[in-house]
Amino acid sequence: MLIRDRLAAQPKAEPFTVTADQIVADAVAKMSELNYGAVIVVDSDDKVVGIMTERDIMKRLVDKGLDAKETKVEKIMTRDPSLAVESDEIEAWMKTMSQNRFRRVPVVDADKRIKAVLTQTDLIAYSWPLIMAQTKEIAQRDARRNFYLLMIGGGVLIYAIGMIFLINVIL
Repeated sequence: MLIRDRLAAQPKAEPFTVTADQIVADAVAKMSELNYGAVIVVDSDDKVVGIMTERDIMKRLVDKGLDAKETKVEKIMTRDPSLAVESDEIEAWMKTMSQNRFRRVPVVDADKRIKAVLTQTDLIAYSWPLIMAQTKEIAQRDARRNFYLLMIGGGVLIYAIGMIFLINVIL
């Protein structure tokens, strides 16, 4: 399934963006207000140049003892993050995000302008109908395979009971 198909079916809120020269404390306050785990960093043309996540804040600000009220976003952001486009397959991004251990991917247009941010949770939720359909198909296939075994086993059991009955009647 393509990202664009899922975004059309289940639109997401506008991504929160900042520029690299903004102060971290201001970005964090807005992230907290919106309950977002990341902020997308854009240039003056709204093209994605970075992402600042909770992990960036912990490792590059808090752990280093920097002052959030004096530090600019550009100092702690992750530069040139992986970017998805709307024509990408959801399943491919699930694999990429899992293998590379990141939880958010900005979705951009052909000009690298931000359209949405997808999280691993979004991707799992988007693929849930596919997972359920595959589970149903596997269960049905296994039930058919096991049905024949049950019929054979049942036949043998009925034959054995019949033989025991006949032997008891004859003797």
